[in-house]
Amino acid sequence: MAQPNPGSKVLLMGRAGAGKTSMKSIIFANYLARDTARLHHTNFIEHSSLRFLNLRLNLWDCGGQDVFMENYFESQREMIFQNAEVLIYVLVAVSDKRGNADTSKSVPAEGKDLNYFTHAIESLRQWSPSARVFCLIHKLDLVHESKRAEVLRKYETDLMNIAQGVNLKCFGTSIWDDTLFKAWSQIVYSLIPSIDQLELQLKHICEVCEADEVVLFEKNTFLLISHSSRRAIADGHRFEKISNIVKQFKLSCAKVKTSFRSFQVKNSNFSATIEPFLPHSFVMVVVSDPQVHHAATSANLWAARSHLAELNKQGAPWGSHL
Repeated sequence: MAQPNPGSKVLLMGRAGAGKTSMKSIIFANYLARDTARLHHTNFIEHSSLRFLNLRLNLWDCGGQDVFMENYFESQREMIFQNAEVLIYVLVAVSDKRGNADTSKSVPAEGKDLNYFTHAIESLRQWSPSARVFCLIHKLDLVHESKRAEVLRKYETDLMNIAQGVNLKCFGTSIWDDTLFKAWSQIVYSLIPSIDQLELQLKHICEVCEADEVVLFEKNTFLLISHSSRRAIADGHRFEKISNIVKQFKLSCAKVKTSFRSFQVKNSNFSATIEPFLPHSFVMVVVSDPQVHHAATSANLWAARSHLAELNKQGAPWGSHL
């Protein structure tokens, strides 16, 4: 008898107070940023079985107190790092309180962060050498806006030097803006099988709908899955902005005991429609051509659903996850 798929093992690591549990709660448990203050520090390792699309994510939220971190790299190294697909390592952009610009106080904490990260990379090289690594330079809102790019660059340089030869990406994040959605969209994107084949299908849908852009979002988190564009769109941060806006709107609907299903935004320049697509996804279609009517777009999306469902029956590797 075939064994059930255990899912993708995702490690969430970083020192205590880095904001790991807060970001997990915002993305997967529909917390508002202001509500995360009541969350407690994670003790030892908290295991969560999460769903993204129809993918199962086994998230290991590793408590960041020094005594735990030291154990992870000594007696528990094999248990924690074996068979990991992704390591998300969270570092705090500044270690002092808001408004305190004395960066000299943050040097020891930064050194300890990088030391633990070095141990994590060494452990991955031994037990999961093909794992992807995402470093989130978190609480970037505590850094003055004029210094953020510099802080991010410095961390990125240090981390890249430590993790040479490792598949590593760095993001600056904060729970108070859209950056968290961008980072986590990239993380889960890396776990979707044969994503390039899905993107070819989206390109075809975009062309048939005569749309400027077609965007696929995950149903519950509203993180970006993928997109296809037929024309250049200037705002490079539009996807995470839309994720954040729709997530907030869904939460507002829940407060009045109703649910969000779909909506359309229309002005003299374009129309944008967001609606359910497949069981685990929503689609956004942006059209600027006034000759393309909403009814035609809806008919084409209906045909696209049937087409993708048929590809799923034929065994498309990404099909069952949408």
